Parts: sequence; structure tokens; C-alpha cells
Amino acid sequence: MKSLTLKLGIICILFSVSFQSSAQEFVGKAYYFSKSTMDLGRWGARFSEAQKKQIMARMKNRLEKTYVLSFNKTESFFKEDEKLDAMSGATDSWGKNFAQGDQYKNVKDTALVQTQEFYGKKFLVKDKLQKIDWKLGSETKQIGNYTCFKAMALIPSDELSWYNFSWDKLRRQEPQVDSLGNAIEPELKMTQVEAWYTPQVPVNHGPSEFWGLPGLILEISADNNTMLCSKIVINPKETIKIEAPKRGEEINKLDYQATIVEKMKDFRNNRGGRRRG
Repeated sequence: MKSLTLKLGIICILFSVSFQSSAQEFVGKAYYFSKSTMDLGRWGARFSEAQKKQIMARMKNRLEKTYVLSFNKTESFFKEDEKLDAMSGATDSWGKNFAQGDQYKNVKDTALVQTQEFYGKKFLVKDKLQKIDWKLGSETKQIGNYTCFKAMALIPSDELSWYNFSWDKLRRQEPQVDSLGNAIEPELKMTQVEAWYTPQVPVNHGPSEFWGLPGLILEISADNNTMLCSKIVINPKETIKIEAPKRGEEINKLDYQATIVEKMKDFRNNRGGRRRG
């Protein structure tokens, strides 16, 4: 009887060790396709439909992108698959200044490390992950072989595009006063985000800035952009190493944004000076 108990104990220990080992080694890759729309607004009213189509075709490299998210239980690495511009045969060098770089997230430590390149200078942005107050819903839908649940959140718009720049964002940052000379608080723009996640892949990861749901995020819609997972590979034969990038001048998100703003102000002022001259 003691022999049987001992054998059962050994089997339980071995099973526990094996389970913990497999849990630690749980890795995967998720492939995403991103599609954005562009509102030409009043500026586009001057163009014919044919010209609008030409503009959209020219911008396709910026509006349609593919990404790969590599992940284990606590870490992920999100990277764009760069494509050549079909019309020029080159990468989008201007857009690269404001594109999202390679992104490492650690959901256990709520840590973000992201590479950014701005006018030829390499930065290593280190900061905390943006906290997201998700509202979980009961609505479900099927994405591929996975049952997904809906979640919603409101997130400050600037936090979703901290690596990007717009003249509108610059205008909102500049001091404003009313007719009486009183300072006006800058408007805090919020973006409504819709996510679909699957508990069948039990990790808290997602593409881009998104994370923190009880399952891998397979689809995300925010503003004029939708990102959809097209394929998931769990425990592939190839070795997946997930490491934080290390090269570049270290900076946090707030200081990186200030760097972009100052550079674009210089660009605007210099351009205006040339026109006056």
C-alpha cells in the first residue's frame, strides 16, 4: 500500500512539473490585417472621383498594413510587416517618422518598450502600459475557429497615437483664451474602442496599445481603423524569442511627444520663413 501511495505521489509530482513546464513554454503567433479609412473632408471636395481613387491608391501603403504579434503568458512583441510601395518600389519614408515601431509589452509588470525612428534618429521609448477600463459584454461572434466576446472602452485619443503627429493635436496643445482673456482648458478627446477577445487563447495580450482582457484580442476597432486577426499559431515548431528591444536613446512617451512637437514647430516656422523670403 505504501508502495502504491509513493508511486501515485511521484506521478502527481511529475504531472505537476510537466504542466507547469508546458504552461511556461506556452507561446504563439497571431497575424493581423489592419485597414484604415481616410476622410478627405473639405480638402477633397475639389477632386473628381477618379482623382480621389488615385489618392487612395497612392495612400494604400499607409491605410492597409499587416502585423505579427508573438506572445507567451506574460510578454508580447508586436511588429509591422513592411511592404514595398507598389507604385514607387520604396518604403514610405515620410510615414515612417510617425508610424508605430516594434513594440514589447509585459502585462505582468505593465511595462512598455517601443522603438521609434524620427528623422533618422533612433529612440527607445520606455513607459508603463496605458491602463484600459474595459467593459465586458455578453455578445459573442465567431472569428475563424474561435468564439469571441465583446468588450468596450473609452481611451484618450492621444494615448492611442502618442507616436504620431497631427496639426490638430498641436493646435489643441497651444494656449487658448476666451473673449475675456481667460484660459480655456484644452479639450480631452476620447476614442471609443470595440474589442473582440477569445478565452480559448488564455493570455492578456492584443495588438498595438491594446491589452488586459481575459483572452487574446482578435479584432479591434478604434476611430477609423480596424485590425483583424487572420491566423493564430500556438506552440509552433520554430523557436520564438520575445525580448525587449535595447537600441536607441531612452525616453518616455511624454518626452517623445514633446520632441516630435518641437521638430514639427521648427518645420512649420522654417517653411513659413521660406515663403516670406
